[in-house]
Amino acid sequence: MLSSVAVFGTVSAAHAADAIVAVEPEPMEYVRICDAYGAGYFFIPGTETCLKIGGMVRTEGGWHNAYNPGSGGNRGTYWHTRAQLSVETASDTEYGPLKTNTIYRWDWNDGNATTTKLLWANISLGGFTVGKKDSQYNLFTGYAGNVAYDDVIYDGPYELNQLTYNYDAGNGFTAVVSLEDSNSGADTSSFGGAWVQSKADHYAPNVVAGAGYKGGAWQFRVVGGYDSIVEEGAVKARIDADFGVFKAFLMGGWNTNGNKLNQYAGSYLNASACPVGRGDLCGWGDWALWTGFTVPINERLSANAQFAYTDSKILEVTANVRWNPVKSLLVLPEVTYMNFDSVNQDRWAGILRFQRSF
Repeated sequence: MLSSVAVFGTVSAAHAADAIVAVEPEPMEYVRICDAYGAGYFFIPGTETCLKIGGMVRTEGGWHNAYNPGSGGNRGTYWHTRAQLSVETASDTEYGPLKTNTIYRWDWNDGNATTTKLLWANISLGGFTVGKKDSQYNLFTGYAGNVAYDDVIYDGPYELNQLTYNYDAGNGFTAVVSLEDSNSGADTSSFGGAWVQSKADHYAPNVVAGAGYKGGAWQFRVVGGYDSIVEEGAVKARIDADFGVFKAFLMGGWNTNGNKLNQYAGSYLNASACPVGRGDLCGWGDWALWTGFTVPINERLSANAQFAYTDSKILEVTANVRWNPVKSLLVLPEVTYMNFDSVNQDRWAGILRFQRSF
């Protein structure tokens, strides 16, 4: 019996040595959260680059006779739908975060063909930004109120190529200086129908510079822009305050030559949309003022208003209610009144917007 057990053990050992062993599967690399640059970022598998994808879908119906070119500027009723996709990347370097920001936009207006736009596309590192985004004349001060039609009175150019440096001292003081492409702006500033932002043989950039300070519930910012084509410019100064029960702002702009439009004190309206077809009547004149407030009613509902007035006697009043019935869904009814005192002309506009952001 002992001999048999010994032989059996030897045979078993021999067979065990020849057994086929399954190869261990390589561990899967799951998506890792990247929280160093804020919510929504995750690591691209196999890299140290973080990615964030977002966007929104918006549809709105409205009526107006104030904003778009046409017969006397009339548009009537319309239905507009927009889809927008944003892609951001970030990675760590010895000079700080290396980031990109790209925004794509698709619009469907009144049954016309879909329009596609590369809204923003820029690279930033160590405080420097190069590429396409809105002018620092707008970004540094902030847009003119928590309303959809915040730019009925022109507050500066959008969507242009630039080389920008932003400085943050970490103690509330910030500053910016920017060289901006004088020919790539999306604004339609006009003077008697002549576009001011286009000149084929022009090579000098526009210049924007600003400084600001934030302390407690108060913030102050001032920014100036120089249009190298028109050789004029404008300055804006803004104060923001948070009083707890409501927030408010006051912003003023000064045009270096009230008889001319430039890219920093112009108009978004085509001459045909201005009173009696005169583009100069849509400009500031020497100065413009904006003010507005936001009143939180509860966690899902707020009331907002914006008032603007210019030296050329243009008055604009806009009010809305922003309602979030569920997270990331916005329902926004808004109404705008506009008066051109120089020709005693009133105009009204209204929208009902539905927007899902992600």
